[in-house]
Amino acid sequence: MCHVIVTCRSMLWTLLSIVVAFAELIAFMSADWLVGRPRANGTAPPANRSGGLADPYRPTLGIYSRCLKLPRPNAVKRGSLCGPYAESFGEIASGFWQATAIFLVTGILILCAVAFVSVFTMCVQSFLKKSIFNICGLLQGIAGLFLILGLILHPAGWGSQKVVDYCGPDVSPYQLGACSLGWAFYTAVGGTVLTFLCAVLSAQAEIATSSDKVQEEIEEGKNLICLL
Repeated sequence: MCHVIVTCRSMLWTLLSIVVAFAELIAFMSADWLVGRPRANGTAPPANRSGGLADPYRPTLGIYSRCLKLPRPNAVKRGSLCGPYAESFGEIASGFWQATAIFLVTGILILCAVAFVSVFTMCVQSFLKKSIFNICGLLQGIAGLFLILGLILHPAGWGSQKVVDYCGPDVSPYQLGACSLGWAFYTAVGGTVLTFLCAVLSAQAEIATSSDKVQEEIEEGKNLICLL
């Protein structure tokens, strides 16, 4: 018989596992890993309300995508062009970024699989006599290692010609030059930290769902067990 067991620690682990998976996926797909040096339009920049010239925009560059603003002659607003600059894996800016993509995608796939499984841990807590929480926690730890490798290799690719075009000649591996880090990079770092936190919380979720209080509720014949 399926016993639905919900505790604060198991629910926190489930929700955090889902949030982390989505955060890493969104960060990977974003073009905001690097914010390039200011650029002027190909045409004269439009005047702002105060009568001065509008500030130049800063293009952004992701692992496989980029975001630019296109000038529109005789128009007040400029259009944005965001999308992949690489039509194939081999066209990614550098070998380091190709390795970054591999490590991040591997980690994200593991996190998404764990997030999917975590939804069902309220009803199923073991598989082949092994705790699902412990299995998922181990997988999250492995995913975190893949994410760390990807984040370490990303700055190594800053010396590629693609990055030089966005950040200027002063850029080099682990030196940003005229660029700055975008929100996607910080999101990936934060998600990596939370991934290891999830791995720790999985052990607490296992303890909470297998406690003596839960066993007492099961022996009383309850199918829905909610504990703090």
